[in-house]
Amino acid sequence: MRLLISFAALFFSVILLQLSSGGTGPLDVLSGTVLGFSRQEIGMLGSAHFFGFFIGCWWAPRLMGSVGHSRAFAAFTATGAIGLMAHMVVIDAYAWAVMRVASGLCVAGCYTVIEAWLQSKVTNETRGRTMGIYRVVDMTGSLGAQMIIGILAPASYVSYNLLAMGCCAALLPLTLTKVKQPETPESPRLRPMLAVTRSPLAAAGVVVAALSSASFRMVGPIYGQEVGLSAGQIAWFLSAFVLGGALAQFPIGWLADKYDRRVVLIWLSVAAMASCFITVMASGMGTVGIMLTAGLFGLTTFPIYSVAAAHAHDFASSEERVELSAALMFFFALGAIFAPYLASVLIENFGASALFLMISAGHAVLVVFGLTRMRARPTRKDRTRYVYAPRTSFQVGRLLGRSREK
Repeated sequence: MRLLISFAALFFSVILLQLSSGGTGPLDVLSGTVLGFSRQEIGMLGSAHFFGFFIGCWWAPRLMGSVGHSRAFAAFTATGAIGLMAHMVVIDAYAWAVMRVASGLCVAGCYTVIEAWLQSKVTNETRGRTMGIYRVVDMTGSLGAQMIIGILAPASYVSYNLLAMGCCAALLPLTLTKVKQPETPESPRLRPMLAVTRSPLAAAGVVVAALSSASFRMVGPIYGQEVGLSAGQIAWFLSAFVLGGALAQFPIGWLADKYDRRVVLIWLSVAAMASCFITVMASGMGTVGIMLTAGLFGLTTFPIYSVAAAHAHDFASSEERVELSAALMFFFALGAIFAPYLASVLIENFGASALFLMISAGHAVLVVFGLTRMRARPTRKDRTRYVYAPRTSFQVGRLLGRSREK
């Protein structure tokens, strides 16, 4: 209990940060539509966010080493708040893309600070419980962020300022805490090929996971508008996706620990293709049907990253876990940078259903590649534990590394 109380400031900052940053993407889609942005320009905003995220993952540890955790956190939140407040000052898609780079930088930098702080305080005895609560807090904030879209008016100065206020408020718990700042962790080396050499299937799996989640969360509101959902209903549509993914973690984790993870990954992709087909077919079946299919889509696609990561860690040594986690997140960020823009281009040219056709195509490739890899080598009998892996910062690998050991 004392440990949780000491982490209360960190967890409160996570919730405020999620409410602010998690609501920016959907609000930008709705606002861009009102302001007359093209589909490609709206997709570019989502891609710009993940580009900033990737930059922030590597810059954050260096900034922490120079100015300390609290000051680095303040710098990143200020960057995010400025980007939010500037939205209604300059009405231009390319200017907004620069602002979204700032928001991605803010998210990656703040999570790097928070997770580095958590890593320095937990022990092997408290790691599991702390990470469990951290995941619940992060998921709760993410759900709340999707829900507030229903009450924020698109293209409104007030709406973006409310999100900026949440970003600024995230400063208070962390900067006012009396808990001593930890030592700055070393930044993991970027070795993308480590993921490929340990498991080519895992590297492909995280790219497909990015294709699914990044395109849905950043461009999904366009689909919602095309099928006739209101802003409030789009909030529920996105929340259903997150909730479905949260509910999937335990049963999929049990299956991934009991059976060959490649088989689990392949069947998840098959189920994801089915959910894409059902989602498209249910678009004319009313609001309830659309919400249920969004939850099904989250149920089948959200766990893919964690299953792929667990499979990769089965072939890695304890010393490689941090760098392997960073390598997997590199491939996820790479896929997430291109997925929203590609999805928006397809929607512009072929209609809203093209979003799910693109995602289905990615999963079809993963199924074929997974079957090929199953013939290439046998699975490991002595495997690591399945762990839900948040895509928050490169530092999360330090938090999860020992949790994977038997």
